[in-house]
Amino acid sequence: MIIIMKPHASKQAVAKVQHLIESKGLTAHLSEGSEVTIVGVVGDKTKLAGSNIELLEGVEKIVAVTESYKLANKKFHPEDSIIPAGKTMIGPGTLTVMAGPCAIESHDQLMQSAIAVKKAGATILRGGAYKPRTSPYSFQGLEEEGLRYMKEAGEVTGLTTICEVTSLRALETAVKYVDMLQIGARNMQNFELLKEAGKSGLPVMLKRGLSATIEEWLNAAEYIMAYDNPNVVLCERGIRTYETATRNTLDLSAVPVIRAKSHLPVIVDPSHATGVRAYIAPMAKAAIAAGADGLMIEVHPCPSCALSDGPQSLTFEDFDALMKSLKPYADLEGRKF
Repeated sequence: MIIIMKPHASKQAVAKVQHLIESKGLTAHLSEGSEVTIVGVVGDKTKLAGSNIELLEGVEKIVAVTESYKLANKKFHPEDSIIPAGKTMIGPGTLTVMAGPCAIESHDQLMQSAIAVKKAGATILRGGAYKPRTSPYSFQGLEEEGLRYMKEAGEVTGLTTICEVTSLRALETAVKYVDMLQIGARNMQNFELLKEAGKSGLPVMLKRGLSATIEEWLNAAEYIMAYDNPNVVLCERGIRTYETATRNTLDLSAVPVIRAKSHLPVIVDPSHATGVRAYIAPMAKAAIAAGADGLMIEVHPCPSCALSDGPQSLTFEDFDALMKSLKPYADLEGRKF
């Protein structure tokens, strides 16, 4: 449930409500707006039976929350969240672009990519040091060596850095090198990994699972947030359908649905969604029009030589052209790079 306080309710009134909730062994989650404070109750609300909260000073009304996810719910937090990640902020008013190679292959490859995407306007450098591949014989990533390259590239260019983690071991190593963690589609419901990501203290980007519903996706975000980590960004990267013309089917309707159901920022990955270089630009433009807070784009100095996902990677020149073409769309949506 959520308890909506009256406009401009005093801090003392809010504190009394919070104290009552916590005295019953529940958790009170405060969302303070410019005029109204909302107190979310996390836990078994039957413990509050007979407490007559609605009679407490400053309480406007009590609203039941039927969804299983609470902390990620817009009812708990009506104002859209702005998530700090390294030197950038992800959320309303901005259009955040994460760009870089699918896999970190070498020091020179990553450094060249970092310089190029920074010049074109990206603010976050992406690069995979741990690669969960369909085939065990495919390139699995440089692991900690790649993370060291990532840290250096971030320091040289000033870009925020993000890397996918695939296990607890990978997570424990990555937190020493990057600014933000990524949980990939295959691990969206790896609940133990989600818990550890929540405990990490770093912002987390959570990709939608291959066949996950939006409610399952939001419940996965709840796992991270339940461990005192409110800094979660959602990423729509396409879902598995019967269609074979693209790698996945990009569900752009998920963007407005998420914005209606959750306060968390949502970005779109047209690279993994389509798997085809030629489709990235139109889907990126459509994502902005749908209300996405950002994009994740794969960029490689020589896509034909890439060890992972070359067909969906843009060259430096293509990425620069894409960024220029996106500006009018961002302007129309009132967003700035």
